[in-house]
Amino acid sequence: MPLAPPAAARRDQMLAIIRQDGFARVSDLSERFAISEVTVRADLDALAASAAIQRVHGGAVVEQAARGQEHAFEESQLTASDEKRRIGVAAAALVESGQTIVLDVGTTTSAVARALLARDDLRDVVVVTNALNIALALEPGIPRFTVIVTGGTLRPLQHSLVNPLAGSVFDQVRADIAFIGCSGVDAAAGVTNVNLPEADAKRRMIAIAAKNFVVADSTKLGVVHRSRVADWSEVDELITGAEADIRALTAAGVRVQQSQ
Repeated sequence: MPLAPPAAARRDQMLAIIRQDGFARVSDLSERFAISEVTVRADLDALAASAAIQRVHGGAVVEQAARGQEHAFEESQLTASDEKRRIGVAAAALVESGQTIVLDVGTTTSAVARALLARDDLRDVVVVTNALNIALALEPGIPRFTVIVTGGTLRPLQHSLVNPLAGSVFDQVRADIAFIGCSGVDAAAGVTNVNLPEADAKRRMIAIAAKNFVVADSTKLGVVHRSRVADWSEVDELITGAEADIRALTAAGVRVQQSQ
């Protein structure tokens, strides 16, 4: 059997990387294969044309049908970005100097992190997170912020740390506030998530916090996923956007804050 041409072989290897990690950046592939970013983009466009992957800004993700319902972090960033920014500002406004907070993984909680960093009045805030991107985003705020990363096994799709070992930090911490992200918010089903390992981490966060706030944009409302995170009795408030239809939630007694 003849050897595949270099371009075809390279694309096969790129596809394997994207399927394994869920996402790949153009810059990383360029460095890995010692080719220009222009060539990488052409390779990714060819893979996307065959429906093997889906192109997103800065790289590519696994084609949606092949990976179920979970979106890569970089893809989710493109959805409801302004709404998430407003949710982040509303959530960050709840934090006071001297508090310990937990920041869950996700694009909306990342917006919370950015809003916290923008608050120059905050001092002596301890942030516990299982998200590598959030830890890096908060690094410029040190020493105003102390950032504690949970440890654990890395999931590249969300840049998250999960079990084994992720729970050991939670066993030693008590937090004033936890900001929890999710994949689904439903009046009857409560808070749910598409990914089982991350849902376990979310439940641990809720257990160690005095107050729990779920942050979710309007696209998450009315959605139910496979893994339960929390019942509404465990959540102090849902923070969502003004775009969200919250009638079913408020009728069920859920406290909701809508960011303008």
